[in-house]
Amino acid sequence: MLDRAATALIKPAVNGLAGVFVRAGLSANQITLIGFLIGMVAAVLIATNAYLAGAVAILLSRLCDALDGAMARRTQPTDAGGFLDIALDFLFYAAIPLAFAVAQPQTNALAAAVLLAAFIGTGSSFLAFAIMATKRGLTSLDYPNKSFYFLGGLTEATETLVCFVAMCVWPQYFPEIAYVFAALCAATIVMRIGWGWRQFSQDH
Repeated sequence: MLDRAATALIKPAVNGLAGVFVRAGLSANQITLIGFLIGMVAAVLIATNAYLAGAVAILLSRLCDALDGAMARRTQPTDAGGFLDIALDFLFYAAIPLAFAVAQPQTNALAAAVLLAAFIGTGSSFLAFAIMATKRGLTSLDYPNKSFYFLGGLTEATETLVCFVAMCVWPQYFPEIAYVFAALCAATIVMRIGWGWRQFSQDH
């Protein structure tokens, strides 16, 4: 829901930094991998109760996620790069709730499991729509530079980032934050399934 506004806000800084990295000889795929590795470091930090350090690592990881796309557009976007980006993003998003479960299993495990189930729902509805949209040759007007049809909702990347940082700042409230965000994800799932059904029920 907030991705377009957040993207517009940080776009000048991201584009400037992307230009610096491209001139330095770095590739978009390298930044994707660096961002993923930083995200895994964030998960390890959270699992060992270093929550604020984990929050910093999460923010750095998502900065890389913004940079790789900007760098790809300055050079040559590829299907392989788009595939790598989305695959590693989903692994990152799964790793953070799991890390909180590892950190405090007695209080966090069930809430983390519920949140991960919600993430499966948002991810599967997102990717299923993208597959069918590609089959029909549809393109997203809201996100024309993405490698695939990017379907929005209540819980997009910006909201998820805010949720993860809030969990790190107030780890004692992880279960409450996780349940609330899982409920928002459930609303997104219903919305996406409804949008997809209406869209693909129409004659091609």
